[in-house]
Order: sequence, then structure tokens, then C-alpha cells
Amino acid sequence: MRPFVYRITKYDPADRDERGHYTGAEDTVSDHGPVEEAYLAAIAAFAEAAGIDRLEIREPQIGGFVHFGLEPQVDGYGLTGLFPAGPAGFHDGALVPIGVGLELVRAMLRDNGAWCRLEAGGAFTVHVGWDQYLYIGSKLPCEPALARTRTLGLFPERVDASPYDFAPDDPAYVQRPADADFWARLHWTVSTHRAVFLEEVAVNASRWHRLTRDTIETVRSKLAPRSQLAVWPDLLTDVDTAVAALPDEGLVEIVWEDEDGQITSTVVDETQFEAVTSQLATARAAGVVSMYAGEDLPLLTAVLPDSDGVLRARWQTEPTPSDRDWAFLKTLRRGQLVTGTVTSIASFGVTFVDIGGFTAMINIPELSWRPLNHPSDVVNVGQEVTAEVLGVDMVRERVPLSLRAVQEDPWPQVAQRIGEVVIGPVTKIVPFGVFVRIEDREDGFQGLVHTSELDESTRDVAEVGDALTVKIIDVDLARRRIALSHVQAGTSGTQSQPRA
Repeated sequence: MRPFVYRITKYDPADRDERGHYTGAEDTVSDHGPVEEAYLAAIAAFAEAAGIDRLEIREPQIGGFVHFGLEPQVDGYGLTGLFPAGPAGFHDGALVPIGVGLELVRAMLRDNGAWCRLEAGGAFTVHVGWDQYLYIGSKLPCEPALARTRTLGLFPERVDASPYDFAPDDPAYVQRPADADFWARLHWTVSTHRAVFLEEVAVNASRWHRLTRDTIETVRSKLAPRSQLAVWPDLLTDVDTAVAALPDEGLVEIVWEDEDGQITSTVVDETQFEAVTSQLATARAAGVVSMYAGEDLPLLTAVLPDSDGVLRARWQTEPTPSDRDWAFLKTLRRGQLVTGTVTSIASFGVTFVDIGGFTAMINIPELSWRPLNHPSDVVNVGQEVTAEVLGVDMVRERVPLSLRAVQEDPWPQVAQRIGEVVIGPVTKIVPFGVFVRIEDREDGFQGLVHTSELDESTRDVAEVGDALTVKIIDVDLARRRIALSHVQAGTSGTQSQPRA
């Protein structure tokens, strides 16, 4: 927050009515002459007083999306000759000398079609507003600049804040950065879809790139600084189907790929549909994207961070379900306890749990320390459970949970029973021995009686359900295995009733 903010205009406060509306004769467009030069001289005076010699371009816009005066736009949007690399230099975060900053202000005063905020960190700002209103913010009072502004015939007025200060559409929304996790996710998305389209939005213009495994890194290296990115499914090779998706009316962006692989896009409404679709006759793929919020959403979005990895761009894209999942996953950590509701149990045994709008999963081994035949032995749909996060896969957007991690591990108690003789039912017969349950409960632990630990009289006659007297001879805590011996139990044969 800059403590000194001034509104600077050519409008004399004496020519305002009781509501503050200007009633004088000054025109709302630039005079292209001494008044315009006075505005620029005032900005230069404030910059000098604040010790500012360079300004940063923030949230640049061009081409009809904003109008701050009544003059028609000019070719080049007032940017011609300002940047060594051409208009591409007009990007968010570009640092320009004061002289270039003043020429940008001139373009905005003339409504040449280009607009941006000009800033110097948190120390200095220049905003050009509707009808030739100028707002300068500074950490310093800049008294010499105020005096200079008055001698130029302009009227500075102290205000609380600039109405053009940046304000996010949703202050609570965290924009996804195009960082290592994003590119890993994109590689995974391409591998599952085989190809996707990347929409690069910079300064109100879109460029489209077809991504395959072979082109991702090449495209990545050529993206404009701080651009907004949106990942869309591949275009339809059935162009007729794509054209049929056009609405009866409304604003859409039509994207198509010609026979040479060139990708073109244009924003049109119903009055232009016929003209544009005629150009698609030779296209090999096409797609239609609605320009209205919420109607068509990409697979995921992001904003390109600076070269040091820090996300400084303040653009906000409309969040997709994947973006919301990403934002939620960023709040999770391995070992964290979460509470959720069981939403379904898959036929293959995985239990799905809703944790704050994201669906996590519990694999069968993580449901309980004890043996179970089906997840429904432990949980039911609609049940609220507390589980531990085992990990967070940002690429596949998966979160495995463990229910048993929040339960007391009973295995150390089982280990204390080594040497104990028990009678338990045979639960399974395998070629190398039999399994016997050593606890009197349906989910009791089972141990293996190896063939070598069965006496000859029992080896060939034991059946599932028979009671067998066994001795607990070993408990492997690492592998969660129990070794039993019928021979060492000091008895032979089987019993008719289990007594474990």
C-alpha cells in the first residue's frame, strides 16, 4: 500500500457540481499538445522525486478490450517503435525506462488501444483512467512534484487509493503456476490423451499449440513471459461435427488446423459464423470454445512463473476441476490426518473417500491391520472415517489414505505370544502347509503351519474348519507373518471344535 496517492487531472475542481461531476469545458480526449505534455511532465516529476528510473509493465491489454477515451484506436496500438523486439516486448513484468513508460501513458491518454498498469515494486505506480484521469502512487510525499504539477496547469488531489489498483476477481483463489508439477502433469495428460492443445494467452491474444510427447519442450521454450496457459483436448478431426457444435448465437473462439499443420484461431459471433466456417472446408481438424465463463472449461490452467520460478503474474484464469484439485492437494502432507465420507466401494476392492470435495482412496491392505474378505467388513458407504495421508501424487492427482494407520498396531502384542500353544480352526490348505487362525474372532490373525511342522498323521487328513493345536514359534513383524508348529505343540491329530 502506497501512503501517498494523487489524482491528477486537467479538470479545475471549481468546475464541479455538488456531486463532484465536472461541468467545465475541458474535452475528455487528449489534445495531442500542451495538456498531454503537461501530464507526461507531471509523471516525470513524480518519478524523479521518488527516485524511480524504470517502470514495470503490469497486466497489459490491447485491442478493444478496454477504452479509456473517445478516440479511435491506431495501427500498432500505440506501441510501434517502443520495444526493440517489437510488440512482444509489451508483456507483464517487462521493465522499461521512464521514457518508454511516458510513451505508454501517451498511448493510453489517446486511447490507442493499449493499456497497462505501470509500477515500481511497491514504491511507485502510474495508472491512466477513464476521461483523462491520472493516478500516481508513491511511498514518498513528492512535494516538489506536486508544485511542478500545479505550475503545469494541472490539478493534483490527494486520494485514499487509485480505483485502478489491481484487485483479483477472487481473492481466495490461488492461481496454479506452470511449475515442474504442472509440466509433469501435462506430460502425463499428453501420454493418456496422445495429444492436447495448449492455449497461450498473452496481452489479450491467444496462440494455440498442438502438444505431443515430441513437441512439449519445444513449445514450452517459446512461451511468452507470464502468459496464461490453458490445456484443451485435441481438436476434432471430424470438422463437420465441430461446426455442428456452433451455438445459434453468442461469442465463440473457433480453432482449426490446416493441411500444413498451421493452427489458426478467431473470436466471432453468429454474424460471422458462415464466413469463418467456409474457411474450414480444407481444415483437417477444428474445435469451438465458448467465450462465456463456465460454459467450456479446459482440462487445466496455469500461469507461467518468472525464470527464477516465482509466480509474480497476477492473472486469474477460471479454475477447472483439476485446478481446484491441485489447490486442495497443495494443502495436504504425508502423515496428515483427514476426515471424510466413504462414497463408494469399487468391485476391485478400493474404497473411495470424499475429503473436502476431493476423492481419495484406501486400498484393501490399508483398511485394517487384521485380515478381511471385503472392504465392507470394515467400512460402509456414507460412513465418516478419519485416515492418514500416505502420499500426494501431484501428477496423477491421487491421494492414498490409510485407515489402519490411525488404529493401534496389534502385531507387537501378537509377537509377545511366541511360545504359546493354542487351538484354532484350519482356514486354508495350500501345497506347502495349512493356515490356522489363532484368535477367536472372524478377523483373527492367521499363521502358517508349514508341511514340515505337521506330523504325518495330520498332513493328509486336515480339512478347512478342523481344529488344530499349534504352537506360535515365530512372528515376523516386518513381513507381518506368523509361523506355527503342530509338531512342537506336543500333540497330533485334529480336534473337532476350535478353542482359539
